Amino acid sequence: MSNLIYIKAFGMVAEKIGKESLSLENPGTTEALKSLLFQNYPELRSLKFTLAVNKKLTPGDIELEEGMEIALLPPFSGG
Repeated sequence: MSNLIYIKAFGMVAEKIGKESLSLENPGTTEALKSLLFQNYPELRSLKFTLAVNKKLTPGDIELEEGMEIALLPPFSGG
């Protein structure tokens, strides 16, 4: 049985990975997910981006559960 999470990428993050959405086997935590993304898409290392899990910004490392939707948000500019 698969344990998938769903990822949506926006802006420069989507440009770096070459797609706007993907499904991945759940790595367990947001930090493990970042490591996996950096492994698969090394060009992401040069970007600062924020994770939002189920439409909520995540401070620090949190547990991921099957079916969660993770957004990779580029830095916002403006003010």
